[in-house]
Amino acid sequence: MTPFSALIASLQKNPEGHSIVLPPDWLQGRTTYGGLSASLCLEATQRSIENLPPLRSAQFCFVGPASGNLNLTAQVLRTGKSTTMVCADMVGDSGMAVRSTLCFGTGRASSHNYQALPMPQVASPHDCVSFFDSPEAPTFAKHFEAKFAGGAMPRTPDAKPEMTIWLRHRDVGDESSLVRLLALADALPPPSLVLSKEMMPFSTMTWSLDILDDRPFSTNGWWLAQARADTSQNGYSSHEIVIWSADGQPVVMARQNVAIFG
Repeated sequence: MTPFSALIASLQKNPEGHSIVLPPDWLQGRTTYGGLSASLCLEATQRSIENLPPLRSAQFCFVGPASGNLNLTAQVLRTGKSTTMVCADMVGDSGMAVRSTLCFGTGRASSHNYQALPMPQVASPHDCVSFFDSPEAPTFAKHFEAKFAGGAMPRTPDAKPEMTIWLRHRDVGDESSLVRLLALADALPPPSLVLSKEMMPFSTMTWSLDILDDRPFSTNGWWLAQARADTSQNGYSSHEIVIWSADGQPVVMARQNVAIFG
């Protein structure tokens, strides 16, 4: 097992940007899962471009398999008075793997102070059953603790396609790191698998997320994720996920489009 902190530390600078070869324990099948690809794009961006303000939003298009020697490059598209737009690409042995755009923005004074994303009332993670116990769980899931807090488990087709899960890294690290949080934010299977009678292969196509807190932080490493499928038709599923810190602060809101094979 390669701890997440050691994995990120192995990202190497090269003349074009950065590169990494992932150990097998961080793969989903033969490729990198979407959350880790996204976190590596963010890490490479932060290493390549100095003095970036906080990340506000990001869009990731998973073009092809992220396997073998992965090369990451980041390019500033535009810098304004308060925002910087960046394009970050990941290229693997099979060609383009991920194309992303990241929006960084400085905070400013505002008369608005509104949010309507209260954290659901659930039991503490210590009182919830494990979620990743199934032998069908992907290899990379061994790096996370996951506790089932509400909704439905995969393969319960009579239930609504939604799930609420406590998540944290097994590797202890900086819990204010968005790079760590992005890797965690995509660790769950799509909630549409609740509708399935058996496990099915799936692949994330696109992932768009908004960062709701300048400095997201977890005092104990736990984050609560609630995922809800809106549609699952014609081999594609669209779902929303909201993530809160352990003290109830909403930190990430995301939408994902996933191909379901079966």
